[in-house]
Amino acid sequence: MQDSGSNHKDAPPVQPGTGANSRSKGRRSKATTLLLVRHGKTPTTGKILPGRTAGLHLSDEGVKMAAAIAEKIFDSFPSPDAIYSSPMERAVETATPYSSLSNVPIIKHPGIIECDFGEWTGAELKSLYRLKEWKIVQSRPSLFRFPNGESFTEMSERMKNFMLEVAERHKGGVVVAFSHADPIKALVADCLGMHLDQFQRILISVTSVSNISVLDGLAFVQGVNYTPAITKGAF
Repeated sequence: MQDSGSNHKDAPPVQPGTGANSRSKGRRSKATTLLLVRHGKTPTTGKILPGRTAGLHLSDEGVKMAAAIAEKIFDSFPSPDAIYSSPMERAVETATPYSSLSNVPIIKHPGIIECDFGEWTGAELKSLYRLKEWKIVQSRPSLFRFPNGESFTEMSERMKNFMLEVAERHKGGVVVAFSHADPIKALVADCLGMHLDQFQRILISVTSVSNISVLDGLAFVQGVNYTPAITKGAF
């Protein structure tokens, strides 16, 4: 379903093509640049595990952060091929300033939505820290599934599928995707060749940018966790 706003639309189906490993007239394929941006600060950031709770918006500080990172990205990439966002309000609101600057519509994509935390959704983090399961979340996440929710392995797999999908659809172009901390960490870890059990070692700050290049189905990590304080040309 398409949103009523003129700057939002749903992800189109993948068009049939020749595949990421193909060559055109003997020429080498050009890498696709994928920028992964975590959403801005919300009233619950660092306090609650909101997951896919609807109606959670950016705080006043988060709105300012979204505007700041939009300008930084626009300095380097004023005309992206596409802007994707998690369907969650906090992600779409973070994407909106950059969409306005670049005049490129936001495409909501379920593949980069927040992890489904199941019965843990809405729980206070300080209460979760005391659970024995929390140690598994931090040290052996590949073995963990949130009660009546998603597993980290499933989350990681859909993020990888999203990356390959948009790299094929926008081959050689620039794609900016607004998502969430855990999904971005999982994809960065996979691209670095790290085991999923190590993905918690990666830090993804609010409105940070991580840069991945995808060439012929292979991912190359150019940078991780750039913040609005970066200088022009950093990514």
